Amino acid sequence: MTRPIITVSEAIILQSLHLLQHTGLERKEMVLLWLAFQAKKDIIIKEVFCPRQTAASDYFRIPRDSMEELLAHLRNKSLMVAVQIHTHQFEAFHSNADDRWAIMRHVGALSFVLPNFALQTSLDTFISDVAIFELSKKNRWIKIPQHKHNKYLRICL
Repeated sequence: MTRPIITVSEAIILQSLHLLQHTGLERKEMVLLWLAFQAKKDIIIKEVFCPRQTAASDYFRIPRDSMEELLAHLRNKSLMVAVQIHTHQFEAFHSNADDRWAIMRHVGALSFVLPNFALQTSLDTFISDVAIFELSKKNRWIKIPQHKHNKYLRICL
């Protein structure tokens, strides 16, 4: 079975970068969720969801009531969480805390990580800056090689 490709607009990426960089200026990590619906072979990102969270330079946490708000929002809009996207202070990797606190826990779940609090990332550099991780059957986040990013993500106007 072929994996659906995440299709995201430039506007969604720009909105995400704006939010991530705003918090990055405070030297804090941040997590956002790309909400979507499935259409034939693609997953179409419709909106950026910014859950209430606490954060510092090396972690973020989403409180239980914020997760409840997310679930209600998903039900009301008939959407799903397609991608968790967050920042790290330096390198783009999946830390032990990221593994433990990941919002999505199903096989094939995607987690995108941007380095340097996304402060150096632009629309033009997004695809080369982002590290993409996929949750394996063994419950491990596996880094997708950069040359395979186009099998996971398509950016459109």
